[in-house]
Amino acid sequence: MSSCSFANGDDSMRHRSTLFSSFIGLLLVLGLAIGTPAQINSHNSAPTAEFQQIEQPLWLKALVTGGGLGLIGLELWWFVFSQPRANR
Repeated sequence: MSSCSFANGDDSMRHRSTLFSSFIGLLLVLGLAIGTPAQINSHNSAPTAEFQQIEQPLWLKALVTGGGLGLIGLELWWFVFSQPRANR
């Protein structure tokens, strides 16, 4: 019986570790995405027809970001709660 409680504790720690590492990875990705602008500085290079800055509305950026975070959350929810439950 003690091995069963140990297995449940180990399973819980694995889920916590997975959630923690996913959260840290998400923070790193968001930090890199926010910290690096995706445009070319016009004063450093001559403007060409190949690269042009595209203005996007803030609501569109928020919608795409929210959709991506929602999909990540859905995947985490599926991963955590789709595991079969142990008999108690």
